[in-house]
Amino acid sequence: MAKQQFEAESKRLLDMMINSIYSKREVFVRELISNASDAIDKMYYRALTDDSITFNQSDYYIRLSVDKEKRQLTLTDTGIGMTKEELESNLGVIAKSGSLAFKKENELKDGHDIIGQFGVGFYAAFMVADQVTVKSKALGEEQAFQWFSEGAEGFTIELVEKDDVGTEITLTIKQSTDEDDDFDQFLDENTLQTIVKKYSDFIRYPIKMEVTTEQPKEDEEDEFETVVEDKTINSMVPIWKKNKAELTDEDYKNFYNEKHYGFDTPLQHVHVSVDGNIRYQAILYIPETAPYNYYSADYEKGLELYSNGVLIKNKAPELLPDYFSFVKGLVDSEDLSLNISREMLQHDRQLKLIEKNLVKKVKQELVKLFKGNRESYQKFFEAFGRQLKYGVYSDFGQNKDTLKDLLLFYSSTEEKLVSLAEYIERMKDDQAFIYYATGETNARIERLPQTEVVRDKGYEILYFTDDIDEFAIKMLTEYDGKSFKSVSSGDLGFEDEEVDQATESTEDDKAIFDKMKEILKGKVSDVRVSKRLKSHPVCLSNEGDISIEMEKVLSMMPDNQGVQAEKVLEINTHHDIFTALKAVFATDEAKVETYTNILYNQALLIEGLPIEDPVSYTNDVWAVMK
Repeated sequence: MAKQQFEAESKRLLDMMINSIYSKREVFVRELISNASDAIDKMYYRALTDDSITFNQSDYYIRLSVDKEKRQLTLTDTGIGMTKEELESNLGVIAKSGSLAFKKENELKDGHDIIGQFGVGFYAAFMVADQVTVKSKALGEEQAFQWFSEGAEGFTIELVEKDDVGTEITLTIKQSTDEDDDFDQFLDENTLQTIVKKYSDFIRYPIKMEVTTEQPKEDEEDEFETVVEDKTINSMVPIWKKNKAELTDEDYKNFYNEKHYGFDTPLQHVHVSVDGNIRYQAILYIPETAPYNYYSADYEKGLELYSNGVLIKNKAPELLPDYFSFVKGLVDSEDLSLNISREMLQHDRQLKLIEKNLVKKVKQELVKLFKGNRESYQKFFEAFGRQLKYGVYSDFGQNKDTLKDLLLFYSSTEEKLVSLAEYIERMKDDQAFIYYATGETNARIERLPQTEVVRDKGYEILYFTDDIDEFAIKMLTEYDGKSFKSVSSGDLGFEDEEVDQATESTEDDKAIFDKMKEILKGKVSDVRVSKRLKSHPVCLSNEGDISIEMEKVLSMMPDNQGVQAEKVLEINTHHDIFTALKAVFATDEAKVETYTNILYNQALLIEGLPIEDPVSYTNDVWAVMK
């Protein structure tokens, strides 16, 4: 029995496949089970055209068995089997796929698509095995043959005895060396069951295995006995392939829990089944609560990806944009282009079509939740609203039209979260802008001096308390034709003749403002009479695109470039404080400087900005109190 060499490839190629292509050793189980499922599918298709073959699904299965003493793991299928020529061709030429050839020869329909296409999955066995033996008897053949290899040095094929049609693959598992090379786990029943449930739970044929358990003895409460049972360890029929009419809300909730998508109860689910230019099924969930690390770099986003019921990726972020990364669930498609290891997606037209469709479905569900169950939508938004706002801001605002109707902000008049559409509906006839105020909390915004004149006009104000809020709104620019305006903006966008007349500066006032501007040189761009203050003596407003709140956010970033808002110190000329300032202006220049610095620092405190020199500030206050 002469050893044959692998026809097309070298030891280097096999080493690359074993050590580089697959990210996890455990996927060899997935690959061998997928091949076994293919073999049974081929028998099914042969039965469609050959009346002599009776295909009773109950007769077809895949079996795993373990012999710990011999360190052998065996996988058996009752599929179509392989001839000597097929063993030599399919297993002797690395990366030649018999499944792909069969798929091309037979226009497969009705859901029994062949999984394997690349022909390298079988060789994943060498990641964990020193020796691989394949014993196979093909349909319609009298003889069976055995293929044997110890790796890249080559293989042998010989005639053997085998009664039943099908294939039996035996792996002699490598010896474990340390924690990083724990090969013993692949001889453990529990580990094998876990791997099957993870990757191959929805293979359409039963995967059987003898499972050892400890059970109480009959009539003996405190004594146990070892029992070996033959069990089917996969579910076979995935929920997403079932008819939606057969499923209840409870079924979807149970599946959510079984898949460990979260510890909460999902607010909404959507079951998608598409059979057009691209075929796929999906089950998506809108969670109620965010994982503890959702907004951290450690959180791994993405849906599960299956191909014909076989898990390809635990997390496939390519299937949904980042702004919908809170969505849990899975996609199962026959048409996606995968790389050679079936662990990575090729970014092709089919993938974009799925993503586009899923985005549409998710938005529809969120709108449905908003209109049908406002309380539940608010729970969702409190957990994931910040992610939607990031979506508006990111990618130069290209997703803002998709997301703008999903945003909520706290309303000064409604005292609850409201949508932008609801704000627009309540706008007064003379109101030109959507007004907003920024701050750390609603309570702090409520006390901001800058809001006084806007409130007096009877205008509703949106409260921005997330650091992303104002950045998102700047990217959004407008909603339904109405632009956004900060209550701290230099120009509030409305005229008030009484306010204008009451705040006209005298020559004396201008002289005081010029002096204050000189004292605060480099800190503010201007000092002027305020048209927005009523009861407060002082506040800061801003000119230009960078607001004071945006400056605070940018200053906390690691790559802060020292970006600052163009600040204006506004003075309420009808306040007693300004009267006191006028009194000392002509007689005590030092006190003017002290008053000016106190007013400026108080304006900073109101905005939640740090005081440059707290000691000097307290000294100024003490000086005034003497």
